[in-house]
Amino acid sequence: MKVQQIYTGCLAQGAYYIESNGEAVVIDPLREVEAYIEMAKERGAKIKYIFETHFHADFVSGHLTLAERTGATIVFGPTAKTEFDALIAEDNQEFNVGDITIKLLHTPGHTMESSSYLLIDENGKDVSLFSGDTLFLGDVGRPDLAQKSNITEKDLAGILFDSLRNKIMTLSDDVVVYPGHGAGSACGKSMSKETIGSIGYEKQNNYALRADMTKEEFVKELTDGLMPPPSY
Repeated sequence: MKVQQIYTGCLAQGAYYIESNGEAVVIDPLREVEAYIEMAKERGAKIKYIFETHFHADFVSGHLTLAERTGATIVFGPTAKTEFDALIAEDNQEFNVGDITIKLLHTPGHTMESSSYLLIDENGKDVSLFSGDTLFLGDVGRPDLAQKSNITEKDLAGILFDSLRNKIMTLSDDVVVYPGHGAGSACGKSMSKETIGSIGYEKQNNYALRADMTKEEFVKELTDGLMPPPSY
């Protein structure tokens, strides 16, 4: 099994290449897809799935180009509405990739379709979480980018609270966290400069995962002091 983080500093964005026994997936690919294709080619692997954690507001995804070049299936989480061919997965749906399994966890709050991907090894052990913009290192995703006339940023923050408590904080402390962004991104307020962490460390150090925090406290802390979103 191989897990490769492809981190782009100018965007503070993490894409991921995961491979097992000749099959591979890419999570949140950037617009330029050649690096993922070359990585698979060099290792004699076929890219089977392209997993998107959500619709991105801060960069152009390469999912369409990568799917066209490789024949891979694009996967989004529940409630996603696409204008292109994609598999809209169910919560807890599992995908076989070589000898490993990747389970989609629907974790709405940053956006309603936001999902995280849990890597389970060949022995059935939860190994790592690709958390997109749901959980960062030191922070969580901002809740204001997907607000609409029928749902406010406070509504989204409350939904995110439930996702974190019910889907993320229930994972084992030793599960590795691979976030969608790091320090420098406008998607959070206080992200760490580190790009790889763990569930246990975040439970102890991430303000948003405090065990004694109420939903009301979470919503207030998350929505207070939000900078206006970038114009793009």
